[in-house]
Formats: sequence, structure tokens, C-alpha cells
Amino acid sequence: MKIFAGLGNPGAKYTGNRHNIGFMVMDRIAEDHGFAPWRSKFQALVSDGTLGNEKVLLMKPQTFMNLSGEAVAAALRFYKLDLGELVVFHDELDLAPGKVRLKTAGGHAGHNGLRSIQQHLGPDFTRVRLGIGHPGHKDRVVPYVLSDFARADQDWLDDLLRGVSGGAAQLAAGDTAGFGNAIALNRGTRDPAPRPKAKPKSPPNTAQPPDNEAPRSPLQKLIDRFR
Repeated sequence: MKIFAGLGNPGAKYTGNRHNIGFMVMDRIAEDHGFAPWRSKFQALVSDGTLGNEKVLLMKPQTFMNLSGEAVAAALRFYKLDLGELVVFHDELDLAPGKVRLKTAGGHAGHNGLRSIQQHLGPDFTRVRLGIGHPGHKDRVVPYVLSDFARADQDWLDDLLRGVSGGAAQLAAGDTAGFGNAIALNRGTRDPAPRPKAKPKSPPNTAQPPDNEAPRSPLQKLIDRFR
């Protein structure tokens, strides 16, 4: 069994925030792979399902970001799982928008959700780093991550969500190369905008003079133009 934990903040006001991209991934996986309806457990919203041959619990901690470790630790203890069965999905300022990278262990780089999980469980879990880009200055980071994705972000964001969901079964199986390949194959596959239909060409004028009308001579046609 695996636990996939997406990080974010609960409540409607945070739903579209960049900081909530982990929640967005959980919702996309649940929808695409037919997981059970979300329910409350472990101070989180959870959903059960299967990815490939692996049973997976999806989690969206409802403790707010800086206490995410409480919910995740409670789930691991309940199912008696070690850190090798945990995958955490989170926003990553140090990756360009739309980029996805895997990392095992390491520091939290100032991310409050990762910091909380490490405080409760230690650092030895897999992270799926979901690139949202950097606002350019550290003083702008908080308002940046706590604001909604812009309309201009929607295409790459949809590509990212589709790609990660498309590779979820490989990730659950521990096939990191397959996960990366699945992301590449599933991203950028939106249907192209329909091309405007070409206007039908007017058929050539093939009308013939009536049978009872003799063909007009060039001189008669010239005279007709001046009538």
C-alpha cells in the first residue's frame, strides 16, 4: 500500500492558490482513476483506490500547511507503513512552471508542509516537486504562493495535472523512469482548437444559353455593354 499526500490549505479561499497544487493533483488522480468519494479521516480528506496493482490512499491534510505532518503521520501509523510507502506532492518555487521532478530525502527548503512532515516522520520520503516558478524576490514569495494561478497559467497547469495523473500508476509501482515517460507522453495532448471551416467556393458559371437563343457574336456582346 502507498500513501499519496498532496499539500495545501483547506477552505474555499485557498482552492485556486499556487500553494494548493498538491491538492489539485490529488483531485485529478481521484477523478481520472475512479477513486472512492472523499471522506474525513486522520485530520484530512482521504480517498481509496487502486493504481495499477497497488492500493493507494490519497490524502489532502486539513490541518493547514504548517501542520501537515500531523495528518500524514497519523495515516502512516494507522496502516503501519514506513516512510518508503509515502509520496508527498508539493509546490516548488525553484522549478520553472510546469516542471515535475522526483526527490527522495533531503531538506525542506523553507516549505512549511515539508518541514512539518519531517518534524513528525523524518526526511526519508519521496517528494514530487511541482514547479510553479519564483516571483523573483524572497519578499514576494508569500503573496505569490497564496494567490491564485493566473489565467495565463491554465494551459501548462492542465498539462502538469494530466501528466502526473497519467503516470500515477508507474509512480505507485516505484517505476520512476516510467513515471517520467508517462508525464512526457500525457502532457501537451489537448485537442487543438478547431480550424474555421473554409467557405465553399462558388461553382463556375456553366450556364448555357437557352436552346432557342442563338449564340451572340462578339460584336453583339460589345453593343450590349453600352445599352
